[in-house]
Amino acid sequence: MMRWMLILLTVLMAVHAEAVEPVSTLKPVHIKFCIFDPLGENGDSWANAKDLALEARKFNVFADLKVYTDEGVAAEDFKAGQCDGVGITSLRARQFNHFIGSIDSIGGLTSYEDLRLLLNSLANPKIAPYTITGPYEVIGVVPLGAAYVFVNDRSINSIEKAAGHKIAVMDYDKSQSYLVQQLGAQPVPSDITNFAGKFNNGQVDILVAPAIVYRPLELYRGLGTQGAIYHFPIAMVTASIIINRQRLLTQVPDLDQRLGSIRDYALKQDERAWRLVDNSEASVDPKYWMNLAPQDEARYVSMMRSARIQLTKMGFYDAHMMHLLKMVRCQRHPAAAECTMNDE
Repeated sequence: MMRWMLILLTVLMAVHAEAVEPVSTLKPVHIKFCIFDPLGENGDSWANAKDLALEARKFNVFADLKVYTDEGVAAEDFKAGQCDGVGITSLRARQFNHFIGSIDSIGGLTSYEDLRLLLNSLANPKIAPYTITGPYEVIGVVPLGAAYVFVNDRSINSIEKAAGHKIAVMDYDKSQSYLVQQLGAQPVPSDITNFAGKFNNGQVDILVAPAIVYRPLELYRGLGTQGAIYHFPIAMVTASIIINRQRLLTQVPDLDQRLGSIRDYALKQDERAWRLVDNSEASVDPKYWMNLAPQDEARYVSMMRSARIQLTKMGFYDAHMMHLLKMVRCQRHPAAAECTMNDE
């Protein structure tokens, strides 16, 4: 997440910094940034943020940083105007921008090749208007990895066998509860601060999460000796960096022009995030990965497509993003049956 804050700070510096102008004469720029880091002041995001803020002072850019271990509080503080920008998961960001917040839709993207293609497409200037909702603008999307199904008993080796079991769902995303209920399972409202604990202590039997949280949240405790992880992505998890564009425009009048450069620069920095994703998946004990039968995978893809279409009709997902995701899938797999259909 933090590289996006670096980009924002760099742009703000560039607004006032000219090579011939002494730093002491630059107009001071003050920004407030809310940072979600589940490890708080012990996390890498917080450490990087402090280093960046120190560097920014050389250009009379003063960043007031605040770290949050509760993502919901970070989002609410941003909404209340206590921050100029915030870094949160795209799922949580849906309240600020429905388009970008729908990237993590079920089955929307099921490979990293698809996700890379989507992230590249977001740099297209034609996409920019969709990233703005009222005073808010999403200036960056960061890959966090595929969402996998974690079960505390590997005998739960199919979606049908999830029936009757307790599944952790994010309490702010009603689409998850809807999907779980359709499976005949019991949704257990949770959030990022407690969903791992519920799995680890047996309050829930199943959760969905990216490998990036496997070690930090000690999910191997919940897996124990009998658990498993479906080696089948059901969504792509991302993080979003959002700014209050109206507030920043008062300090950076040419913000819109500069945001194009921000996105172009950011795409070149993605490899750091991708390496983190790769390393996180490699850190999972191989004994936990459970491959599904090919016929089951094909069936699940069809089920997720039907669920995605229904959730879009219900207003949970943004129709424009669903169309873009389909374009990405069909660009890579043009022979797929869905590519001849017009329902997404």
